[in-house]
Amino acid sequence: MSGYVCSRVFFNTGIRHLSSYFATSHVSPATLSKTCLFPSHARGISSRSGRSGQEGENALDFHLNRLQIDAVLCANEQSVRIPEFDGRGGPSPVLRFDSNQLAANTPLEDRRSSAGCLQARGMIFGVFDGHGGHACAQAVSERLLYYIAVAMMSESVLEDLEAAMETARPVPPILQWYKHRNDYNYRESAALYVNHLRVYWQELLASEEQGGGMSPVDAFSYAFQRLDTDLSLEAQVPLANDLMRSTAIQAAFAGCTACVAHVGPEGVHVANAGDCRAVLGVHEDDGSWNALPLTQDHNTTNQAELERVWSQHPVSERQTLIVDDRLLGVLMPLRAFGDVRFKWSRELQQSVLENGDSDLEALNLYQYAPPNYLTPPYLDATPEVTYHRLRPQDRFLIVASDGLWDEMSNEEAVRLVAEHLTGVHLQAPVSASQLNLGQMHQLLLRRRARATPSLDRNAATHLIRHALSTNEYGEMDQERLATMLALPSDLARMYRDDITVTVIYFNSNFSKTSHNK
Repeated sequence: MSGYVCSRVFFNTGIRHLSSYFATSHVSPATLSKTCLFPSHARGISSRSGRSGQEGENALDFHLNRLQIDAVLCANEQSVRIPEFDGRGGPSPVLRFDSNQLAANTPLEDRRSSAGCLQARGMIFGVFDGHGGHACAQAVSERLLYYIAVAMMSESVLEDLEAAMETARPVPPILQWYKHRNDYNYRESAALYVNHLRVYWQELLASEEQGGGMSPVDAFSYAFQRLDTDLSLEAQVPLANDLMRSTAIQAAFAGCTACVAHVGPEGVHVANAGDCRAVLGVHEDDGSWNALPLTQDHNTTNQAELERVWSQHPVSERQTLIVDDRLLGVLMPLRAFGDVRFKWSRELQQSVLENGDSDLEALNLYQYAPPNYLTPPYLDATPEVTYHRLRPQDRFLIVASDGLWDEMSNEEAVRLVAEHLTGVHLQAPVSASQLNLGQMHQLLLRRRARATPSLDRNAATHLIRHALSTNEYGEMDQERLATMLALPSDLARMYRDDITVTVIYFNSNFSKTSHNK
């Protein structure tokens, strides 16, 4: 997140100079093996200048061939087709989904989650953009969907869960997860997470207001805030072992934004805290495609969000709350999980860091408070929740981290997925009299690039490929893509962000049935 925007200006104007630099830079094979995705090719590759032998071994060619590019782009892709009927007497609202991730950070700080609700109806999809490390995004990606699903369960189902726990019987499954083989879980903290989830549903039962379960709007808001509170408390209390405590402290001091969509019988509910984004692809009656955003970015580009933040603190802090488009001059998103440096008092931060038994240096933690830290908390994880009733013309939903939206607009993303879905390349009419010869040439180049058949079966991969390869003329630039993917880890973050994309395709039969009710 952030930190690489200025470098992109150089990249966009000097891609060939950058690739030439890599070809003549002296990088040891040992260093390359830590950063290159294909270390087996680290030795014996001649440089672009034609050197070979011993000299060529040090002057490495960072260009990837077509097969290597595809291997990098497809390493984390996932395509899942959902049964047409949900087992509860009706069609499933989701037909299938495509998902993919591409790292810029090492390790990847983004996370994603996809699951079907087994004790309620619908499916939940989440994208989580971590910052300050991956720990917070990891914890939230494992836990938030459970918190949401439990909040939507009826009182009778929660009672069944509690009875099973009390009698040590098998607990009815809550979610059907759709995991990629590269997805990771905090196994050492599983018992802690289950215990706190149980406390959560016990409190829902004790409220005597659960009835048939919360609405998705209420469930989202309650689950987001409750999980953020649990992350905070877990970092403050003694835990079973040092590893569990270290994990809890890392999750609390790191942060992540979250965008979560529930697709159910009522339609689509989206909860957003931060600058991930959800955009609906709408196929209009006239054949055109429109992009309908279901979220608003929670950063300084959103005036309403700025006013919300300013309203929560004294007028005397108005000049110091937002500095250089960042919260207290440090953080770009204005809502996030974790990030207790922006929530706890200075005294609490100092107490937790000094009195814990964890090796703070090994955890990459240090005592630091942002400038002008006067009236915390400055940050929360309260989501903005929107609802959209599905219509027959609503074809898909794109949920992605800001790594994608930094590279393309909502409209461009919808156009690319629509072309991928239909195989029809969308071209706007143009009047030749409005263009000179040079402009017409550039237009023809762009349209020729767009008419190239898709190289990817997965729509999320298709979006990521275009995000990294499209140049200033709208063309797919293979050299640009190869260089972007071959950047060593210490340079990649300067030119792009982690990218996570999930594309959810709606079941047209469900949309028609729902629309006719």
